Amino acid sequence: MTETAKALASPGPMTPDICVVGSGPGALTVATTAALFGVSVVLVETARGSDRSGASSTPSAAFSAAAERVQTIREARRFGISTGEPQVDAAQLRSHAGQIAAALAANGSAERLAALGIVLLKSDAHFLNRHTLAAGEHRIRARRFVVAVGAQPTLPPIPGLAELPCLTGAALAALPRRPERLLVLGGEPNGIELAQAMRRLGSEVVLVLPDGLLPQEDPEATDLVRRALLRDGVELHEGSAVLRAGASRHRLRLVLASSDGGDGITIEGTHLLVATGRAPALTELDLDLAGVSSDAGAIPVDRGLRTANRRIFAIGDCASIAGAPPSAHAAEHHAALVVRNALFRLPINATGQAIPRLTLCQPEVASLGVSEAEAREQGAIGVLRWPYAENERAQAERHSEGLIKLITDKRGRILGVTIVGAQAGELIGLWCLAVQQRLAVKDVAGLVLPSPTLSEISKRAALSVHAPLASKPGIRRLIGFLRRFG
Repeated sequence: MTETAKALASPGPMTPDICVVGSGPGALTVATTAALFGVSVVLVETARGSDRSGASSTPSAAFSAAAERVQTIREARRFGISTGEPQVDAAQLRSHAGQIAAALAANGSAERLAALGIVLLKSDAHFLNRHTLAAGEHRIRARRFVVAVGAQPTLPPIPGLAELPCLTGAALAALPRRPERLLVLGGEPNGIELAQAMRRLGSEVVLVLPDGLLPQEDPEATDLVRRALLRDGVELHEGSAVLRAGASRHRLRLVLASSDGGDGITIEGTHLLVATGRAPALTELDLDLAGVSSDAGAIPVDRGLRTANRRIFAIGDCASIAGAPPSAHAAEHHAALVVRNALFRLPINATGQAIPRLTLCQPEVASLGVSEAEAREQGAIGVLRWPYAENERAQAERHSEGLIKLITDKRGRILGVTIVGAQAGELIGLWCLAVQQRLAVKDVAGLVLPSPTLSEISKRAALSVHAPLASKPGIRRLIGFLRRFG
């Protein structure tokens, strides 16, 4: 045990510099980074906290990767390669997901945390007052608290749904064999990812989307995803409310409202995955005793990620910044900001950087910043597009379905980006930097990129900002004048 850990574990209240409540990536980033700088840290891993190392996304990533390989084998004939129908070993696939989770969990293992001097407490926690957190028999009076409890899947208020055996992504990955007929309720990204992956892995899949397909994404992107899902054989039900849920003869049943006002549409399946949303587990924390309010299931914070109690920060998808919806994608970014402020007293602004989103379906959807509709409400904008079909690498790899769409202001500064297509999650990185550095689209147009690569799609989209110049009479007259001089 390190000297720091011995001091914190001595009788009486613990008095660390930082106490972190939670166990997801954001919590671990705060705890380990602070400890590396020699700061005393207590990490309280609650039973209701988010899963360690972000393992909640592991099933989607593992199944999507496997499904992509299966689809590659099926489509090999397009390259002149003859193969049979691929066979999926459910046990091996389950082992694959487990290996990923185990590898990620090593980053937050008790041994690693102890080696860094972090005191790990596995206990439910709640605040006693503005300065003290109770974790089991321990009382913690830290200089700073960081609430990073993440969020857990929630069930919508549909009659009969709570009585059914609903799956989460982790539960789906643990099944001994794949579902015969899987019902997926909800349009959350992980629901879309798992619906397509399970269909490609051999299950019949019905996707029920009361709020539509990926409503937070650009309609042009969702149209391409919809076409891919239908082409894969996923049965889609969009925009229909679910009236009730039930079970009969070992089959699960959802009754959807019909457009003609009739008795409703009944769909049945062997398993049900619910992906309608997540909510942070805040009730047990007694935040009100600490002078912290929770608004609509999240903790309001300012742009410095501080709550109403200046000693307490909240990060990730349990925090709501200036009324914006919580974001799980932002957890590690928030964690880095909190460490910067808590350790070095540097000012931070969590609203100053757009957080990218990614849906690991095929084609992938990656987006950043404002949408076209949001930008048009703010005034005149520019919209630039470039299709994957015009890219040599995309054509060679038979990934020609997709596009990149850029939203700019009148001066050409980048306001938003949507990429739908192969490796969209990798391509969005360039645009994250461009938005963060407040670059104009002409700055990206001037980049020299390797060829042939998919990254050229980004450059070609940026270069299209110059296309209107070609039709301007003044530009044409200038070129004609200069041609006289050879």
